[in-house]
Amino acid sequence: QVQLVESGGGLVQAGGSLRLSCVASDLTFGTYTMGWFRQAPGKERAFVAAINWSFGSTYYADSVKGRFTISRDNAKNTVLLQMNSLKPEDTAFYYCAADRHNLGGGNSGRYYYATSYTYWGQGTQVTVSS
Repeated sequence: QVQLVESGGGLVQAGGSLRLSCVASDLTFGTYTMGWFRQAPGKERAFVAAINWSFGSTYYADSVKGRFTISRDNAKNTVLLQMNSLKPEDTAFYYCAADRHNLGGGNSGRYYYATSYTYWGQGTQVTVSS
């Protein structure tokens, strides 16, 4: 069974940086997509970034382009989210997600939707102070 474990959340001042990590188990076969979503209290779960595990294709929400970078460490089965120039509106509970499909295939845009992902981590809190 796939297991996802996030780490790296915390409290940071506006303009600062954090790096989130998600360690995935049992994702060594097939084509996979790894994604990051975030959810603030009273808000819908929103797409942040995604990466194709096999080919490294990346996708970003407009709100984080130029500030966040998603990357992979294949040897450690880990996906990273480097978050720079953090803003108070980035405050949310961040979730790592995975699916056994190339969600970017055929320009479908499926990576954007939380419902596309089968596996989810427990999340980690990111708080950005003003």
